[in-house]
Amino acid sequence: MKTNYILIDFENVQPKNLSLLEGHPFKVIVFVGANQTKVPFDVATAMQNLGSSAQYIKIDGNGPNALDFHIAYYIGSISAVDKDCFFHIVSKDSGFDPLIKHLKSKKVLANRVKDVSEIQVLKISNTKSDSERISAVTEYLISRGVSKPRAVKTLSNSIRQLFMKQLEEKEVDHLVELLVEAKVVSVNGTKVSYNLPK
Repeated sequence: MKTNYILIDFENVQPKNLSLLEGHPFKVIVFVGANQTKVPFDVATAMQNLGSSAQYIKIDGNGPNALDFHIAYYIGSISAVDKDCFFHIVSKDSGFDPLIKHLKSKKVLANRVKDVSEIQVLKISNTKSDSERISAVTEYLISRGVSKPRAVKTLSNSIRQLFMKQLEEKEVDHLVELLVEAKVVSVNGTKVSYNLPK
């Protein structure tokens, strides 16, 4: 299962909704600027509730993009050790986008969101209705391109990971059945084929 790292550019975004991350297996790093001397109580409380999965990094020095370079450094050092990771940079600064494009070209998964609530894996894991879940699984399968699961067991494992292992086995089986009913997936014995929307 991928480790999801959430890297927050606290100079640029001061999230009010970090509590959304509680109960999920995220690693959260809040990068605090050299001149920032206070962290709001709600942020501090949410970080504390995340326990050892959360940390602050106070950067040294000032200057244009000083904090951004720190985030880039940590992405490099983490991805050198953890090969199965996904970085979510929380920032309104589009200056991160060329870095993200380069990371993807090197097979390092990363994206930028303006708010914690926009993190796709968090949205997916919080879906409750069957239709929302089927939609999320379908989008995921489309995004896999030619590397879609070819066996029922692999498809089930992929769904389990997509929902961050929060679904019970019967819920995963139910989703596979719904995918078959919707004619998105065809099952022949243990094999799976697809008829995904364009």
